[in-house]
Amino acid sequence: MITVLGPTASGKTGLAVALAAELNAEIISADSRQVYKGMDIGTGKDLADYRLGNRQIPYHLIDIEKPGAKYNLFRYQQDFNTVYEDLAGRGVLPILCGGTGLYIEAVLKGYALSPVPQCAALRKKLSHRSLSQLKRLLIDLKKRNHSHMHNNSDVDTTNRAIRAIEIEFHQLHHPLDRRMLPGIDSLIVGVDIDRDLRRRKITERLKARLNEGMVEEVRALLNGGVTAADLMYYGLEYKYVTEYIIGRSNYEEMFRGLEIAIHQFAKRQMTWFRGMERRGFSIRWLDATLPMQQKIEQVREWIRIANK
Repeated sequence: MITVLGPTASGKTGLAVALAAELNAEIISADSRQVYKGMDIGTGKDLADYRLGNRQIPYHLIDIEKPGAKYNLFRYQQDFNTVYEDLAGRGVLPILCGGTGLYIEAVLKGYALSPVPQCAALRKKLSHRSLSQLKRLLIDLKKRNHSHMHNNSDVDTTNRAIRAIEIEFHQLHHPLDRRMLPGIDSLIVGVDIDRDLRRRKITERLKARLNEGMVEEVRALLNGGVTAADLMYYGLEYKYVTEYIIGRSNYEEMFRGLEIAIHQFAKRQMTWFRGMERRGFSIRWLDATLPMQQKIEQVREWIRIANK
């Protein structure tokens, strides 16, 4: 398998699609929000990017869940393994592509958790705590569990933080629920983008997505029955745009707050990927500004070396 990872706005999807076309591969998404139907602009699906000329590059684990649902790592592990086994059975090379480091690491390690039930008593106890208080509790639990299962990008709302704490509490008291799945040998390619360039691209892309109808997309989800609380659970675009729609902020406040939040998110993504390297993963980094053909040639060379 080939894994293509990188922060938001780095161009990782374009690289994965070009590689898939070159190698007759199919793409498995590793994005925790692109699984939701109807959440297109805000999650940056850019489905048109999966078409090169008249050729449609097959992709998986996008648009597989209804909006408002709570998709999680356990579900992703199941869905990934189903797709992976199908591709292996057909002799097709999988390219795992995305920016959700937790999903990528869990798949490559072969580490999975059993489903964790909700605990009403714990949720009630935590319901009045602030996000900063919840984060401090989560950090303490992670230390006790020796866990890497959550980072700040997973807990940017109180609901997500409470769920993360719930999972860590469960694992602390039910360690036998952990189990190993077969790990996957993968060439890991990281798209490295200069911080200033990344910031410019994030701002430009945010403006473009707002012009493409991101506010209208969120309004349609709300009108379709998805609650404001459920949308804000997803963080980033859905949190800030929902707050704007329901009157908690004006347009300028929404834009500036969201811009800052996405910059911070991209920084946290890179922190996770660097952490993966410290935890023993070998990531081969490509300069995001290289011409696409040069990127493909470099990946081909890495494949050749790995297959020696």
